[in-house]
Amino acid sequence: MRTAVLLLVVGLCVLDATSALKICAFNVQSFGESKANNRKVMGILLKILSRCDLCLIQEVRDSKGAAIKALVKDLNRYDKSNTYSYVESERLGRKSYKEQYVYLYRTNVLTVKEHYQYPKLEGDGTNETDVFSREPFIVRFHSPTTLVKDFVLIGQHTCPKNAMKEINELHTVFKGIYQKWKIENVMILGDLNAACSYVTIKGWKANRLRSDPKFRWLIGDDQDTTVREKTHCAYDRIIVHGREIISGIVPGSAQPFNFKENFHLTEEEALKVSDHFPVEVDLKPNHRYLLRNEL
Repeated sequence: MRTAVLLLVVGLCVLDATSALKICAFNVQSFGESKANNRKVMGILLKILSRCDLCLIQEVRDSKGAAIKALVKDLNRYDKSNTYSYVESERLGRKSYKEQYVYLYRTNVLTVKEHYQYPKLEGDGTNETDVFSREPFIVRFHSPTTLVKDFVLIGQHTCPKNAMKEINELHTVFKGIYQKWKIENVMILGDLNAACSYVTIKGWKANRLRSDPKFRWLIGDDQDTTVREKTHCAYDRIIVHGREIISGIVPGSAQPFNFKENFHLTEEEALKVSDHFPVEVDLKPNHRYLLRNEL
């Protein structure tokens, strides 16, 4: 009996250490054919992305779609213990400059239930009717291995000069998604440009997403999500809503991942990958499910 209890305790400790679900958001800075064809850059990207069960990739700039296909193919070769797939947004942007959001995820632990491209509002062409430069891309996931089973990710890359307005409007986006899918467990993540010269104290006080106590900002204002030594800004954020998902966060897991230090890169080498660090957070595992299926 004592041996069985000991094995159970050891098993739970192992699961706590290895089975949390890691969610990441990474602005890969103009990811397209040039980076996809750079073997050294791709090697670093594979090491970064293979740490994540689910990653929102931003600034995908490849009209042919070849870069993401190559990345996913290489990732499946690199990490043979998992299988990866992706879901992508439309090409978004007001003028000729276009980007895509791409959610890269492990199919052996996650299922896409539905996705939704937030619509571009039509009107008289003013910023009052068309707030976003790149409308949010929203995906609902099912995760049997974590305590929170169903959750929604709202991915957003704001325009720097309009960051405060776009962040504020994300509150409206959340309300619309709640009405559409009736789900409270929501994570807003991405490069929100939510720091330094793009925000003001007065602006924060008037910002609905910032002032609403139901939203928990997991990446603090004092954290640095930038690669360059001369900058210290928390541009990239993870924000959660919903009692179940908030209680399901692994304490202390929300942070930038400094791949420059972790992989012993120079600043020049790191900047060839991106000028942003990924931000990440872990969801607590469902011990009963994992013990039943893995032990």
